Amino acid sequence: MSLVKFNNGAKNTGLMNDFNDVFGSIFTDALLPSHLITKIPAVNVSETNDQYHIEMAVPGLKKEDFKVNLEGDVLTISAEVKKEDKKEEKQYKKQEFSYSSFLRSFTLPDSVDHGSIDATYKDGVLVIEVAKKEEAKNLVRQIEIK
Repeated sequence: MSLVKFNNGAKNTGLMNDFNDVFGSIFTDALLPSHLITKIPAVNVSETNDQYHIEMAVPGLKKEDFKVNLEGDVLTISAEVKKEDKKEEKQYKKQEFSYSSFLRSFTLPDSVDHGSIDATYKDGVLVIEVAKKEEAKNLVRQIEIK
């Protein structure tokens, strides 16, 4: 699995690159409210002889906020959080609602054991371990030379 960043082919160097870095974020932050910007958690996927290991960086959530579903060969991880901030100003009561959600799906290979998928959430990282079937594990053995 790989991430591909968009690059329109323009080569920004020196002062122009610095200008785009500084002012690009200012304009984006000023013109687009944070609830309109899509934020997808970063994911690391690794493989050992016994299992696939998926780590997702999702700080600030609780384990109750997540849903991990398996439908066929598709593993789906989602979360939805509703934050409510209340502020008292003079005689008025102000409420601001903020919704945050994401959904990531992974197609699992045929070598996984669908009955052995575990998920844990600790220190802002959701870890999902997907075990491989016995026949899919690489067996290592010494071959005798005759």
